[in-house]
Amino acid sequence: MSRRPILVDCDTGIDDALALAYLLAEPAVEIVGVTTVSGNTDAARAAANTISLFNLAGVHDIPVAVGAHDFRGRDYAGGAPHVHGEDGVGGIAWAAGDRSPDTRAAVELIDHLAARHPDLTVLALGPLTNLAAYAETPGVAAFDRLVVMGGAFGHSGNVTAWAEANIHNDPEAAAIVFAQDWDTTLVPLDVTMTQTLDATDLVRLEAIPGAVPEALAAMLPAYLDFYEGRVFPDRRCALHDPLAAMVAAGVLRGVSVASGQVEVRLSGGERGRTVSSRSSSTQRWVRGMEGSAVELLLDRLEGREWVG
Repeated sequence: MSRRPILVDCDTGIDDALALAYLLAEPAVEIVGVTTVSGNTDAARAAANTISLFNLAGVHDIPVAVGAHDFRGRDYAGGAPHVHGEDGVGGIAWAAGDRSPDTRAAVELIDHLAARHPDLTVLALGPLTNLAAYAETPGVAAFDRLVVMGGAFGHSGNVTAWAEANIHNDPEAAAIVFAQDWDTTLVPLDVTMTQTLDATDLVRLEAIPGAVPEALAAMLPAYLDFYEGRVFPDRRCALHDPLAAMVAAGVLRGVSVASGQVEVRLSGGERGRTVSSRSSSTQRWVRGMEGSAVELLLDRLEGREWVG
């Protein structure tokens, strides 16, 4: 069976790292490239974090290109160190990667990989700044589908009462992306907040041999610290980016979706809010799923033979 090619556009913080590790271990997919954007941390740091993760995994052939530092409507203002740590990965002080980022800009790498892989899936795990730039670049290749971790419909936001962080960071970019006639699936807070990793799951992760599981286990306590008592009453965290990666991989059972054109509010107290009030043949958002995302995550991580 052929593996689905995926390009990941991300702002590599803790849950992005979990998603990337999951994709490395998922036999249904192949990561063919990574582009980074500011969000959890700045785009350059996100690229360095990604390369460090790949280095720990013994993976040296996936290109990683640095994308946009600032957003459409405002400058990047420091990310979310209270959630992901000053370095984006819980302050684990891991070794720097043994290579530099790709010399191409993010838009160039997306175009190259879309032309090379007509069945390319783009998985967006951060603000949509790079994808908006891609949409506005003449003559770029079309990719097959887009999966976005972002938005909130029936669920409250996680940075304001209405807005989810990835969309709120750059709503102008999100509005451009959702105005495209791209086959797009959103994985919003409505479903990601139902899938969590707790302290018991962390113990299971700590038992997996290898440098990558060890690094993930080291960074997760900072993430759990943020969630405990602030978002959930007990010690658990949401699996935002890993769940979107599983949707992109096409491995989940019983996924229910709502079809509808996604629009983004750009002003006032609802800035960054996602709404869907009219039908669409190309856009949908995930409402629910069967089974456990954390069980699938841990199963895949346990199933790969990690170096180190």
